[in-house]
Amino acid sequence: MLKAMRSRLNKDEGFTLIELMVVVLIIAILVAIAIPTFLGQRKNAQDSAAKSNVRNALATEKAYFSVNQVFTATTADLSAIEPNLFGTGADPVTATIGTGGVSVCLVQKSDGGDYFAVWDGTTAGTVYYQSATDPSLGTCPTAQPTTGWSAGGW
Repeated sequence: MLKAMRSRLNKDEGFTLIELMVVVLIIAILVAIAIPTFLGQRKNAQDSAAKSNVRNALATEKAYFSVNQVFTATTADLSAIEPNLFGTGADPVTATIGTGGVSVCLVQKSDGGDYFAVWDGTTAGTVYYQSATDPSLGTCPTAQPTTGWSAGGW
């Protein structure tokens, strides 16, 4: 009986170096596949958040318009209706008003790097814009913009 216990204690058991290296290789391959997919999904989520903010900002502008019959770019007026969208964050939604307050351009840069914008006016429908460049450039046309803008959404 003592001999049997000694032979069990002296027996080497465990994983070989090759087995451990194979496991590490498999984990490395899985990580190499997962990281780009994760980063792509992260950018999609950031872009979706910016789109949602711009849509909510348009609803805020329309609420202001229904009472005052003009759009506004005054942050205080818009913050009174929806304080979370027009704050002092890194990239808040910016509003630019066309001549006479009859049109509005709302723009937000997503954390993913793209700009998302919406234009709405009293005489035309809503159009949308997505690009790596800022579409507002400090002005909001009174007439509905066409180049780079689409009526179907982003």
